[in-house]
Amino acid sequence: MKKLINIYIIALLGAGFASCEKADPFVARVVSPVLLLVQGSDGVLSNGMTTEPTVPSLIAGDASVALKVLELDKTGILDYKVGIDSLPVSGVKITFKLRTGAVLKEVSTDSKGIATLSTTWASLGITAPKAGSSVKLTATGIYKDITFSKYFIISGK
Repeated sequence: MKKLINIYIIALLGAGFASCEKADPFVARVVSPVLLLVQGSDGVLSNGMTTEPTVPSLIAGDASVALKVLELDKTGILDYKVGIDSLPVSGVKITFKLRTGAVLKEVSTDSKGIATLSTTWASLGITAPKAGSSVKLTATGIYKDITFSKYFIISGK
């Protein structure tokens, strides 16, 4: 009988510990209100699934990158003929920064939802750019009172 009680207590304690859910103390996750696609000098958009896409920029001129900001309209998600639609977001102020926090430029998205950064390689910290030179950047903005960020890398081509 004593063994049965011990097994019962152990089972209750095990179930109690297994059912506890702990909140993540390090990262407060908020879903981004927009989809951000990065485009380099080759004209190819990132697929949106890459955490930190690397986009090429020609070393012969200024470094340039475009950020396309889209809002996802999910009203037709249950209709396979409609699906999810991507709508460009205009008038959103995007701040391009180095990962050190230094602000490079603030640009607003146009009617197609595109914000373009064009700056010298020297302002990115690369005085003599060559193929393979790279710089880590961040683009941030606010849409519907929610702050969003996109990390990406510009690589010399």
